[in-house]
Amino acid sequence: MQENDVRLQLELYRSELRPIDRSPKPVVAAINGIALGGGLELALCCDLRVAAAHARFGFPETSLGIIPGAGGTQRLPRIIGEARAKEMVLLGRQLTAEEALSWGLIQRVTPEGKRVVDDAVEWLRPIAEGAPIAQAEALTAIDHALDVSLEVGLELEKASYDKTLVSDDRREALAAFAQKRRPIFQGR
Repeated sequence: MQENDVRLQLELYRSELRPIDRSPKPVVAAINGIALGGGLELALCCDLRVAAAHARFGFPETSLGIIPGAGGTQRLPRIIGEARAKEMVLLGRQLTAEEALSWGLIQRVTPEGKRVVDDAVEWLRPIAEGAPIAQAEALTAIDHALDVSLEVGLELEKASYDKTLVSDDRREALAAFAQKRRPIFQGR
């Protein structure tokens, strides 16, 4: 590819990954192998990451004379911190699943012998059974937390809370609590 072709491809990656990053629905990466470079950048767009025990993670780009160009240098430090992000990117360090878990890069390691997708679905059952409006508003508030000052963030949180306060889902949760049953959320 010529240099301008690469630039166009990177813009395409950014434009296509952005909806994943800002989805009002929780997005989960189930990683069953190697997540290097672009694969890790895709996983970083997700809200949660579950990985097989044999998975590996890294950014080898600097050893190729480039840098992660589809958001990796921006999302990685927000997730694992600046110093660890520099270690991964500048040294081209690859992490095992256990290291990625301890660094906060992933939230769960699937035990050996279990399928990562099955484990992720089981682990995420509370999301599947949860209140869609509350989840969307929580994601909105959390996603904006790093973009604005604390004061502005608290106002955004209040606005998101207000949307949940008037929802039928909230009323259903209160009724279910009083009746000692699980709520059935409708996303209204």
